[in-house]
Amino acid sequence: MDLLILGGTQWLGRTLATEALARGHSVTCLARGDAGEVADGVDFVRADRSQPGAYRAVADRGWDAVIDVTRQPGYARRAAADLGARGAHWTFISSGNVYAAQNEPGADESAELMPPLEADESTPDTYGEAKSAIELAYREALGDRLLVIRPGLIAGPGDASGRSGYWVARAARDGAPMLVPDILDAAAQAIHVDDLVRFTLEAVEQERIGTFNAVGDHLTFGDWLEASRAVGGHHGEVVAVSPEWLAEQGVAEWSGPESLPLWIIDPEWNAFLDRSNAAAKAAGLQLRPLDRLLAETLEWERAMGLERERGAGLSPAKERELLAALRG
Repeated sequence: MDLLILGGTQWLGRTLATEALARGHSVTCLARGDAGEVADGVDFVRADRSQPGAYRAVADRGWDAVIDVTRQPGYARRAAADLGARGAHWTFISSGNVYAAQNEPGADESAELMPPLEADESTPDTYGEAKSAIELAYREALGDRLLVIRPGLIAGPGDASGRSGYWVARAARDGAPMLVPDILDAAAQAIHVDDLVRFTLEAVEQERIGTFNAVGDHLTFGDWLEASRAVGGHHGEVVAVSPEWLAEQGVAEWSGPESLPLWIIDPEWNAFLDRSNAAAKAAGLQLRPLDRLLAETLEWERAMGLERERGAGLSPAKERELLAALRG
């Protein structure tokens, strides 16, 4: 295929480009090029998608497939207008954040969506509405040429957010007591980036259309923690404390500095990591076992440095401070 990726220099986009090249496709990436390195072998077109005429350099040719990973509705609206007729097949990488409700375990692709964002630019607080707006823009412009992929938590090597790697990295860092939120039965779900990319590109090659939740199988936080400790080799004490106490101590949920990943205290989000992947699996999604996902993630975490300042997770000093406060 002659494949155009709108983006392609950040983690997911670069992984898509790299795998597409490995599968024998010709790949062009259009992006500003500020977010990361371009994959070797890619034809790179530097452009600012916020500006009029951003797609001029790629609008004079036909594309077998176009993939967009953006979170900015304005980028997609302009791409649909300027390139819609130039792509035989389109794929948009959306998100599970598009769903209006996050408290329905096992919900599938038919669930109600967030209202689409009217603005062209999104913020972290309007991420779900922005992705919903992009889905709508592409559906209206492309009709039956559109494939929509909705991942949840993406895991594996290269996850600079630190979310998917924190627990296995913490397990490998040392054998000291490990502080965890007391949510062992809470849902947990993640998909390895390579499994997501493989499913997406195979669907593109098969010219599939429709919408798919590309998410991992149902797990619990306890499953994730147990597997992380086994892979990381942690045999020390596990100290489970109430989410309420953690919040009182200023520990952040989900992501960011001094946080505990995979934990969301709001019960309205208790199924955020519990979506149905039945449609995607029926369409060919294959998932690697959890222990392999974690082992590959840990290899990358070690290369980055287990003691480094993280995008998500507790620092060793903060964890010791919290344990000392807990024990009075």
